[in-house]
Amino acid sequence: MNKLLYNARIHTLDEENPLSTAVLIEDGRFSIVGNSEKLLNTLSGIPKQDMKGRVILPGLTDAHIHLQHFALGLQMVDCETSTRQECLQRITEKAQQLVPGEWILGHGWNHNHWQEGYGDAALLDEAAPHNPVYLTAKSLHAGWANSQALAIAGVTSTSDDPHNGHIIRNAAGDPSGILLETAMELVNTIIPEPSIEKLAESLKFAQSELWKLGLTGIHDFDRSACFSALQLLHQQGELKLRVLKSIPNDDLASAIALGLRTGFGDDLLWMGSVKLFADGALGPRTAAMLEAYEEFPGETGQLSLDEEQVFEIGVQAVQNGISLAIHAIGDRANQQVLNGYARLRKYEQHHHLPHARHRIEHVQLLAPEDISRLADLDLIASMQPIHQPSDMEMADRYWGDRCQYAYAPRTQLKAGAVLAFGSDAPVESPNPFLGIHAAVTRCNGDGSPGVDGWYPEQRLSVREALIGFSQGPAFAAGKEDRLGMIKEGFLADLVVLEHDPFDLDSSQLKDVVVQSSMVAGDWVYVS
Repeated sequence: MNKLLYNARIHTLDEENPLSTAVLIEDGRFSIVGNSEKLLNTLSGIPKQDMKGRVILPGLTDAHIHLQHFALGLQMVDCETSTRQECLQRITEKAQQLVPGEWILGHGWNHNHWQEGYGDAALLDEAAPHNPVYLTAKSLHAGWANSQALAIAGVTSTSDDPHNGHIIRNAAGDPSGILLETAMELVNTIIPEPSIEKLAESLKFAQSELWKLGLTGIHDFDRSACFSALQLLHQQGELKLRVLKSIPNDDLASAIALGLRTGFGDDLLWMGSVKLFADGALGPRTAAMLEAYEEFPGETGQLSLDEEQVFEIGVQAVQNGISLAIHAIGDRANQQVLNGYARLRKYEQHHHLPHARHRIEHVQLLAPEDISRLADLDLIASMQPIHQPSDMEMADRYWGDRCQYAYAPRTQLKAGAVLAFGSDAPVESPNPFLGIHAAVTRCNGDGSPGVDGWYPEQRLSVREALIGFSQGPAFAAGKEDRLGMIKEGFLADLVVLEHDPFDLDSSQLKDVVVQSSMVAGDWVYVS
């Protein structure tokens, strides 16, 4: 429905018209962005809504989220605890609510934050003796299973490590219960999957949770079941969140055979890039490094994609109109990806192919010689500021002085790269204001490590951080002509706040509360 919002403080993020007080919305788009008094005097017959001085921002987008994992995680045991025993107690309580044989699933544990370190299958057996248990780590790069879950999956002392995965074993050579990287699939694949209809219901609830945080769009990196459920919601008219949907590498051949291309779809659900993995993660020390981890001589992580593979897969993709999005954490992984992208850019140019909007997901650590290469190759730095406060102590421990080149959005912005910010939820909270707080302060919520933050030269301004959650994702998604700003002709997505983040002390950014959210001119959430 058409409407005039007036008496507002509107940060449009449009350089040509940065601040306004009123916006006219017609047919799901911003038609006039201007002055309250003028529009009130010239417009008649249009429903008017007094915003009572509240702040309006463009709708925000999470440029890296695992929507299915997040949605199902809302129903899982929360394992993000300060002690291992507290996590085990939650499993015991869950087991008491279930019948024997029913799966107990949880997410969020981080052994680096537990004094006791990793758990094992026996501990989970004691907590839930009659149920299979499987708990994913906060990083989503490790899993913790009990004996019953391992037995159902057929994981025994004679099981081989899968390619790019590792089964941690005890002194007797038996599986300890901890599975790293692709070894997680040994259990993942035997957990009963929800039907597409049930998954769609979970996504619908998750959508409403994201609106409450000010998110009107996401870039999703889960698999085909999530895509099917999103299509079902869309067909039912229930999808009111803009979704760029990535293509798993396993499905690239099928996507090519079907003729799917990056950008295919509409303004609610459209195809993104093919998602590849170059390495693991920092927490389990599977991120691929040029030099060994501090305190762990000889350990350099796990490279799962080299430059030749990036190039070969990239050629298949770009020949068929599909861009790449590659997960790279460690400096070796990023270097290999950059080398592959350099060759791919030359291929695109030589064969007169479109200059695709390729991405690197995470970009957590770069070698000094690689700092400017994302900008030089016109690659999108898809980063998650909220990872930095969570990871900084672990990064200092494992990477030492290399951290001056880690989690470095200011360096990338200065070099000229486009930043697209996200959360990696459910690895972290999808609340964009926690990400903005992290980007601006480089601190934890409690203010640690101090007023200047961790490597304070990497701090961003509030405006730069907001652009990372608005215009940056819009550009990465090929929608910069209609999303990311409050501008005439753009889609009417916005978020209303009680307090102005531009006026708050930076420490208060994490506490920003969303009053309401709008998608395509419709209020989808009002507190």
